[in-house]
Amino acid sequence: MQPFIVEHYLKKTVDVYCGGPDLFRGTIEACADNVLTLKKEGKLTHIAIGKVIAIWAQ
Repeated sequence: MQPFIVEHYLKKTVDVYCGGPDLFRGTIEACADNVLTLKKEGKLTHIAIGKVIAIWAQ
């Protein structure tokens, strides 16, 4: 999944669904070492790629 995210979504604003109430929104800053890094309002969120169920662009 990591190569797919880097190729199609790097530097784009996305929603990332990880199940239940876990929905994250932000711009993909990096995707390396099986960690997805989102940036929103100057804050970074790091998500384990293995936890990602769905991702879509804004």
